[in-house]
Amino acid sequence: MKRTLALLPLVLVTLASLLWSQNPPPMPKPGPEHQRLHYYVGDWKTEAESKPSPFGPGGKLTANNHNEMLGDFFVVFHGDGTGPMGPIKTLAAIGYDSKEKAYTFDEFTSTGEHAKATGTVSGDTWTWTFSGNEGGKDFKGRFTLKEVSPTSYTFTSELSVNGGPWTKLEEGKATKQ
Repeated sequence: MKRTLALLPLVLVTLASLLWSQNPPPMPKPGPEHQRLHYYVGDWKTEAESKPSPFGPGGKLTANNHNEMLGDFFVVFHGDGTGPMGPIKTLAAIGYDSKEKAYTFDEFTSTGEHAKATGTVSGDTWTWTFSGNEGGKDFKGRFTLKEVSPTSYTFTSELSVNGGPWTKLEEGKATKQ
């Protein structure tokens, strides 16, 4: 009996392989939500001013990003910047989750941080939301980006700590080079 149970996963995988080889699932096709991501492709220069927050001191931020499509489903951001806490490199990806009907954002930094957010878009305005805990305090964040033209956008980032009022964290502009 134990031998039969041990072989069951192998039999199931073999059966699934045979069925897929006869009827492979269709390749996914990008939708209009994925096409929206092409806006960010290219080289962008960002300038922003941040306020002191649980994330660090306030001050001027500058960054240069090189963004490229990964197939037609994701845009990958390679960033190199400087802020109040010094130089930082970032790697981020934005995609669209058709099951959740939301955009996804994942960012990894040279300072060891991993940020995640979900987003929606309405007209020329993107709204990203995220949450977490910093220093024992729960927070919710909101990042709003407005496409001003094909070559520029403005953005604001806001934070609510422990359910309190929204306060502005950062405000800036990005220009396509």
